[in-house]
Amino acid sequence: MKRLLLLFAAMLTIVTMAISQVQVHNLTTENLTNPIGLDITQPRFSWQLLSTRRNVMQSAYEIKVAANPAIKGKDTWTTGKVISDQSVLIPYAGTPLKSGTRYYWQVRVWDNQGNTSAWSAPAWWQTALLAPSDWKASWITPGFDEDAQRASPLFRKEFTNQKKIRTATAYITAHGMYEAQINGKRVGDAYLTPGWTSYNKRLQYQTYDVTSLLQQGNNAIGVTLGSGWYRGYLAWSDGKNHYGKDIALLLQLEITYTDGTTQTILSDESWKSSTGAIRYSEIYHGETIDAREEKKGWATAGYDDRSWTHALKANASTSVLIATYNEPVKKHETFKPLRIFKTPKGEQVVDFGQNLVGWVVIKAQGKSGDKITLSHAEVMDKSGNFYIDNLRAAKAQNNYILSGEGTETFEPHFTWQGFRYLKVEGYPGELKPENLTAVALYSDMKPTGTFTSSHPLLNQLQHNIEWGLKGNFLDVPTDCPQRDERLGWTGDAQAFSRTASFLQGAGNFFDKWMKDVAADQLPTGSIPHVIPNVLGNQGGSAGWADVSTIIPWNMYLAYGDKQILDQQYPSMKKWVDYMTSQSTNNLWNKGGHFGDWLFYSINNDLDGRSAVTDKYLIAQCFYAHSTQLLIKAATLLGKNEEAATYTTLLNKIKEAFLNEYTTANGGTTSNTQTSYALALQFDMLPEAQRQQAADRLVKNIKQYGNHLSTGFLGTPYLCHVLSRFGHTDMAYTLLLQETYPSWLYPVKMGATTIWERWNGIKPDSTFETPTMNSFNHYAYGAIGDWMYRVMVGLDTEEDGPGYKKITLRPHIGQKITQAAATYQTRYGKLAAGWKTENDKLLLEVEVPANTTATIYIPATGTDITENGSPLSASKDFQVAGAEKEYVVVKAGSGTYRFSAPWKPAQAKTGN
Repeated sequence: MKRLLLLFAAMLTIVTMAISQVQVHNLTTENLTNPIGLDITQPRFSWQLLSTRRNVMQSAYEIKVAANPAIKGKDTWTTGKVISDQSVLIPYAGTPLKSGTRYYWQVRVWDNQGNTSAWSAPAWWQTALLAPSDWKASWITPGFDEDAQRASPLFRKEFTNQKKIRTATAYITAHGMYEAQINGKRVGDAYLTPGWTSYNKRLQYQTYDVTSLLQQGNNAIGVTLGSGWYRGYLAWSDGKNHYGKDIALLLQLEITYTDGTTQTILSDESWKSSTGAIRYSEIYHGETIDAREEKKGWATAGYDDRSWTHALKANASTSVLIATYNEPVKKHETFKPLRIFKTPKGEQVVDFGQNLVGWVVIKAQGKSGDKITLSHAEVMDKSGNFYIDNLRAAKAQNNYILSGEGTETFEPHFTWQGFRYLKVEGYPGELKPENLTAVALYSDMKPTGTFTSSHPLLNQLQHNIEWGLKGNFLDVPTDCPQRDERLGWTGDAQAFSRTASFLQGAGNFFDKWMKDVAADQLPTGSIPHVIPNVLGNQGGSAGWADVSTIIPWNMYLAYGDKQILDQQYPSMKKWVDYMTSQSTNNLWNKGGHFGDWLFYSINNDLDGRSAVTDKYLIAQCFYAHSTQLLIKAATLLGKNEEAATYTTLLNKIKEAFLNEYTTANGGTTSNTQTSYALALQFDMLPEAQRQQAADRLVKNIKQYGNHLSTGFLGTPYLCHVLSRFGHTDMAYTLLLQETYPSWLYPVKMGATTIWERWNGIKPDSTFETPTMNSFNHYAYGAIGDWMYRVMVGLDTEEDGPGYKKITLRPHIGQKITQAAATYQTRYGKLAAGWKTENDKLLLEVEVPANTTATIYIPATGTDITENGSPLSASKDFQVAGAEKEYVVVKAGSGTYRFSAPWKPAQAKTGN
């Protein structure tokens, strides 16, 4: 036994020593793990360092790349040893890449303490079709006349191979949405493909490794299409066919055999077409599946398709095709019914307990022709009945007609619903919980951020923020997932973008969407209200169109990726120039604007309680903000002359603001919370006037009974401004307010997502105006950004974006005794958590390797300890001094545990 213990101890020592030495892990290419189908000719590599030691920095790296798993041979490219601490987004600079080829890479690093890591395990990526000429397939469309319901067409093709397959890759896209099968098995696990872009300018295709789906001998490919965003109903006034009336398929299958020969299967007129069980499918209205029409075995070899018609070649281009490297929509969480009950109206309703986006999978056994109808709703009305008035024209209804052949399972294909409740009609027999499963669908971004606190309602708010993101990030950032809208509203997206970047890895998601912002930007430079643009020439609203500058800058800060600024700079500049063209004497006071959308408003406002902020005041603030962000981008990109030009413009914009929208004694002409929040956030006031303006903001909040009165544009900045100017106590008061209007009011009313309106459900359980009352609308979830970056204190410095240089500055609240957050940066895990108990403050911090942190300990005096020892006893960090009510520590990577005396009175300001 003793020998075993000694052996175990020796092994543990070896493992500990190995970990204490620097290791390399979590290799990504373009922020993806082993991605397939990149059309980027210089993909960028990232990795993370792993070590148990403190203050570990990378001092050098070496990367090598080859088209074989051993990563050796004459085609190998290597950087050699590069003296650099850069471990994120390093571009490939080897020989030109080939289409449809898998490349392998690995990296080793040197640290700042003389250690060299072992070579990492190999990672890989596979290129897509890098040139339009690589496409040999033809667009095809059904060879039959469609019916009025636009039943989903089926396409099939059989082929034979007699050799052993080494690899097989399928490239697929559609006008509409598609689902593909090979030999009856689904291709990939992505849904709603090819996703939504500005189709006439940018159409994504997906790349799949289908090697395991093929068999030696006879094979069959089957593809089902749906109308989707391409030609389905979008927006209002029965709008459809926004990109075309056709529905079409493009598919290319490349097979390489072990003997080196190849075979290509292309979509062309030899394919057959027909219809099947999906008789109707629309995003807003739902799907009808008639199992009696199912063509069993149609996607397998040997199926008799003599009655099918030959496909027709479609007149469509491949010049707009782009590969997909943002994360596709996939299935995620599943929910079983919490209860099945009858409403006062006698309707059978299922409660899944969570407002989610996706669909319901249902099992049933009945007679041929039995019809089951599933209707979807977010809430029940005051009387306990099923409520769908807020869906407007969207039917959000799926219909299933049984074949009568045993137990049948149904789920949609080309639609989705936003719902918590399900009304079931026509179900044969007893409806049991085991026969129903709700499935959540959203873009497959990696979760990156967590937040917890000692306040249960605040934890539920965090849950609601997370599910607001999940429900609305379906390839584009939609504004609501349930009604006849579901559009990429720009104002909502910019307001929430920084919060989104904390919760999930949103870099690729927004990179793709911002390219569509640039693609759909109007010739004048104006930005449409929604992207992709299906509303025509409507655009140019302040705070909405500023998405063109705000999101690129937010993504740069969150991920340290300068490329998005370079990519979007022309669009940013065009937008600022548009505002300039609409201004007179540097004052932008014309045009249509949404203003501070859904601000606190009172009907019959006889005493002026409605918080109306001048829309042109708002416009001037965002004009300045976008100009400032353009200056920052120009400076980073080396466009110094342009930076100087726009700096001169910015000064004039602010001067015009002061002349037009401020009073002689330092107030704003609107005198609203939003007017002060924007003026302070965007530095519109001279420095000497800012504190008094912040004090006016606090006075205004108190006049509303310690409630906020802001809408979509003021809310994201409100608590940030309060904390910046010494009023963290008021920020906490607003955050923890439980009565309307507040963030916790919907939580108290049972919300599981963020509402569109502060009072979507009123205190008497009646509803706001149903024409605009979504219960899953993420914009007000932007408070999450304050919770993570200010309350807990996890932030990045502008001169070390992407959390290369970290600021950890918690702000303590009197009613909160504990708060913690973790964030998976591109360097590794960053974490902080504070706790007050027994007159002690505990602050725990984890800093990832290859980064540095400035830690602000909310304490004064010298009786602070780290891991039980006085600060002065440690050589692992530097005490940099004191700042207001903080002791400042400079530290490198590692885990730290600080303790200090604490008095509740210290939480009043949190400065």
